[in-house]
Order: sequence, then structure tokens, then C-alpha cells
Amino acid sequence: MSPYTLSMLMSSLAVGTTTTLLSYHWFLAWMGLEINTLAIVPLMTKMHHPRATESATKYFLTQATASALILFSTIMNAWVTGEWTIIDMNHYTSTTILTIALAIKLGIAPFHLWLPDVLQGLNMMTCLILSTWQKLAPMALLILTSHQLNTNLLAVMALMSMVVGGWGGLNQTQTRKIMAYSSIAHLGWMTMIVSFAPNLALLNLLVYIILTSSMFMTLMTMSATNMNKLSASWLKTPTLAALTMIVLMALGGLPPTSGFLPKWLILQEMTKQHLNILSITMAMSALLSLFFYLRLSYAISMTSPPHISNSNLSWRKKNNLQIIPMMIVLSTMMMPMTPTLLVMN
Repeated sequence: MSPYTLSMLMSSLAVGTTTTLLSYHWFLAWMGLEINTLAIVPLMTKMHHPRATESATKYFLTQATASALILFSTIMNAWVTGEWTIIDMNHYTSTTILTIALAIKLGIAPFHLWLPDVLQGLNMMTCLILSTWQKLAPMALLILTSHQLNTNLLAVMALMSMVVGGWGGLNQTQTRKIMAYSSIAHLGWMTMIVSFAPNLALLNLLVYIILTSSMFMTLMTMSATNMNKLSASWLKTPTLAALTMIVLMALGGLPPTSGFLPKWLILQEMTKQHLNILSITMAMSALLSLFFYLRLSYAISMTSPPHISNSNLSWRKKNNLQIIPMMIVLSTMMMPMTPTLLVMN
């Protein structure tokens, strides 16, 4: 792809997300989401492969359906209440349709089936953009309208996302599909807490973006698209392979990594709301996700590839991602910030 075309598409992605984040009127927010969708589709198809074309088609149809539902819900709300502002969604049917539309946009269960298939057909960099940057605009709308959305519907979808994200990743061997189910499970945690404490949902989104970016960048550096290639990574980049295991533990939410911070605060807030059964179910569902992160760590550290090179010096590719060390540090060392966050909360 031409550098000029790539820069134009990346600028359009930034403009679309920024437009939605800064919008006060529903039509402007919808327009930002559409710019986002139209900018990411050419990036998906730049591989010129049937799987990439299939992924782009699935993504476009899913996002177009969600955008149509958002427009329909806002028009219905304007028809009944006369309000177009984002914070004035007072009509029950409109808010229910909006909740479903944002769930489709984000890939929250039971509207999650498009996400693993779409990620599997793309290259790692596009997967990174789709899993992080493309979540910002819909999640911003979810946080802005959280006080008006159907709390029971959000809780059911969030619980389904956690369980589906855990169960779906158990039997996967492709790293992109594992990261897709990881994304579904993390989105479940954000959706669950967004009605009770939107600031915790924002913190969870920030930590999720840091952890997912670290993981995708390490996978890109090691060219690991499946578990067999991941098991050979310690021959090429032993230090990075060791750090990847720490990032995986952070994704699983083990202390003292950064991934434990949002889970701890969310469970604390849920118990304050006297939702003890729900909190126990959330904690148990986190164990499902932790299992396949441990499985990846086992593949990196305790298995050998079928063909080990006899050479002492293995061929190494030059690493152009200089941001990886900083992202790994952020993935593992945000726990000391907890007292400050508790005071701010």
C-alpha cells in the first residue's frame, strides 16, 4: 500500500474517533463511527488474500448493521422526546436498541461471533488497531449513556461475554483467535461495571489497551500466529519470550501485574453494591481466561518446537517496534498507582 494512502487512512481513523469523542449531537457521533468503519476496511483488504476480503466483508456488514441501529434508536428518541443530544436518551425502546447496537459494535456476547473470524483473516497490525483503537469510540458512547441504558440487559450481556470469552479461547491454537476471545472477556468486565462506576470502566479500558497492545507487538516481533511458532520464540528472542509470559499473566489478572488492578477494583465495587453472587461468577469466569493464558505461557517456556536449529546463532529479524519495552513496563508495574486511584475514586 502506498505511504500516502496509508497516511490518509490512518488520519481518517483518528478523525473518526476524535469526532465521536468530541460530539454532543447524535448525528455527529454516528458520522464519526461511519468514518471509522470506512477507514479501516481498506486496511483490512491490503493483504490481497481471500481470508482478508472475507474478514473485511463480515466486518463491514456487522458495523453497518450496528450503525443503522444507532441511527434508528436516536431518530426514535428524537421523535418521542425532541432531543438529539447524547446525554438525553430517555425513551426506553431507544435505549434498549442503542444498548444492542453498541454491543454489536464492540463485539460483546451474544453479538460476538464476528470478532474471532474477522481477526483471524487479518495481519497483526490491523488486528492491533481493531482490538484497541476501534473500541474507543463505541466505548465512549457506552460510558456517556451508561446512566440511561438498561442495567439488567448490560449485566446479562457482560456475564455472557466473560463466560464465552473464557470458554471460547480454551481450545484455540491460533494466537489471533485467542486474543479475540480475550478481548470479548475484557469487554464483559467493562460492560458489567459501566452502569455502577463509569470511571472504573474507563480505567479497565486503558489497562486493556496497554496489555493488548503489548501482546500484539510481541506477537508481531516473534511472527507467532499459532502456538507452534510461539513455542519456537525462545530460540530467537529469549528475553522477549520471558517478558511475554509476564504480559500473559497480566492479561489473566494475576497480582502484582497491572491486569489485577481493574479486576480488583471492579469486584470491590460490585460487592459494595451487594451483588455478591454476580461477583463470585465474575471471579470464576476469570479463571477460564487465565487457563488459556497459562497454556500459552506453557507453550513458550516448557515445550520445544519439532525442528530445533543446530546452529548456535539463529537468524534474527531486526525489531522496529521500539515502543515494546515501555508497553511491557506499563503492563506489569501499574499496581503502585492503586492508592492514588482509590483516592481519586
